[in-house]
Amino acid sequence: MVTFDKIPELDRQGRPKMFYGQRIHDKCYRRPHFDAGQFVESWDDEGARKGYCLYKMGCKGPTTYNACSTVRWNDGVSFPIQSGHGCIGCSEEGFWDKGSFYDRVTSIPQFGVEANADKIGFTVAGTAGAAIAAHAAVSAIKSTMLKKQDLQPLDQAATQNKDKNEEKV
Repeated sequence: MVTFDKIPELDRQGRPKMFYGQRIHDKCYRRPHFDAGQFVESWDDEGARKGYCLYKMGCKGPTTYNACSTVRWNDGVSFPIQSGHGCIGCSEEGFWDKGSFYDRVTSIPQFGVEANADKIGFTVAGTAGAAIAAHAAVSAIKSTMLKKQDLQPLDQAATQNKDKNEEKV
């Protein structure tokens, strides 16, 4: 407020967006491991030594809005994820009521290693193919209906001409 002489833009909880506008997950250096489905399964396992994602160990980063990964604590030295511990979500509403630090609060869908480019491509291609088939079917039905409507006046005119010819005979 002193610098800009106005209140900064606030989030839904009344916190300054400059500090609470992004999720920990969005700036986390372990995020590529999350996207690849590579998780720490137990403390000090091979995944932990390789720096894999801490989500399965209870990290609340995907649901926590804060600037920890940018600001860091202890004069910019570190933040929980950098020191090998998952985010505990301390800046979120109801933090104390959300259970253990080591329980996942939500189920966050991720691509995982098995969802490679081929699988994603097949899914997109299948969806596009189904949409094209549906469009073609609707277009064919509309075309058939329009042809029938166009032929009806001709059928009526032929019937009227036939009736006139029969009257003359």
